[in-house]
Amino acid sequence: MKSFYQLAALTILCAAPLTAQPLTKAQAEETKTRLAAETLAKLKTGRTAEIEAKSITLGDKTLKWLEKDFGKAPEGKRSLWISMHGGGSGPAEMNDGQWQNQIRLYQPKEGIYLAPRAPTNTWNLWHEGHIDPLFERLIEGMIATRGVDPDRVYLMGYSAGGDGVWQLAPRMADRFAAAAMMAGHPNEASLLGLRNLPFAIFMGGEDKAYDRNKIAAQKEKELDALQKADPKGYEHFVKIYKGLPHWMDGKDAEAVPWMAKHVRNPWPDKIVWFQDDVLHDRFYWLELPKATAKPGQKITATAKDNLITLEGDVPEKITLHLSDALVNLDKPILVKINGKESFKGKVDRTTESIRTALESRPDLPACPTATLKLGN
Repeated sequence: MKSFYQLAALTILCAAPLTAQPLTKAQAEETKTRLAAETLAKLKTGRTAEIEAKSITLGDKTLKWLEKDFGKAPEGKRSLWISMHGGGSGPAEMNDGQWQNQIRLYQPKEGIYLAPRAPTNTWNLWHEGHIDPLFERLIEGMIATRGVDPDRVYLMGYSAGGDGVWQLAPRMADRFAAAAMMAGHPNEASLLGLRNLPFAIFMGGEDKAYDRNKIAAQKEKELDALQKADPKGYEHFVKIYKGLPHWMDGKDAEAVPWMAKHVRNPWPDKIVWFQDDVLHDRFYWLELPKATAKPGQKITATAKDNLITLEGDVPEKITLHLSDALVNLDKPILVKINGKESFKGKVDRTTESIRTALESRPDLPACPTATLKLGN
């Protein structure tokens, strides 16, 4: 009898924690839905005040905004339109005027149309490093408090705001359903990260300052070439209006219905991740250890028939966030890095993977049910 109790005690001690025990696909979906609801409820409590105040502060930077509501949608299905004003280096009054103008430019049939005020008055006011976390917090707050659909968030901007779209869209592509750039300059921005983000370019044919018109035409050719090499990616729409200057007489509003027909795919089977000068640790279902990303780093990841391939500048340690939307988690997975086998076996769905992911990014459609850490 004594040995029986000793064995029972040992079994209990050795049992995996409940959060680490394997889940079925149905159990994982139920757990994900339940934990997401709990996470968003907590987030709503903590974020309502700043959303109602239309002001978010992180560190020493504050993002304020104006907003308008259009149409109706069920709870959790509202679209969000983030529309960045022009201006740039100059007095605050100049940028305030551009901000006030931006809220009047576009009218989606449905959604929360939001014109943020850049926190600074610099030439690069929409693509400095503080913008990314401010926009992430804004999006999360709108999801939690205003019923926004994470798969229907859109980014657009005019002039200096267009500069921001060139830069933010590729590096935050996993947050948006579509993006539209109006009358902006890309500077050094790469288009590679746009593989899964429908992207529109609008430019006046006579918008000659800084060669914006010529560069827009060049970028159209670049996108054409990227799409030709990768036909399932790099969807784009370009309009260069003949004879029009920097101001396009409102013709660029045709971007809105084009964008609205797109919804985000949070689980694309191919990712092209290119690090800009503003670095990110997470992109779709890939994650790097904190503070290890490098400018110019490029990783191409594909998933097909439970084979995941990573190519390029892949670090020794990298995390794959997995879902049955990407692979069949009931079967073994093979991972190859630059042609060499890195992992082969089953990856369990667990409550811990779901909980940890939601705490890091409260985004139900993009929430994984399993996590594979390589190089640990």
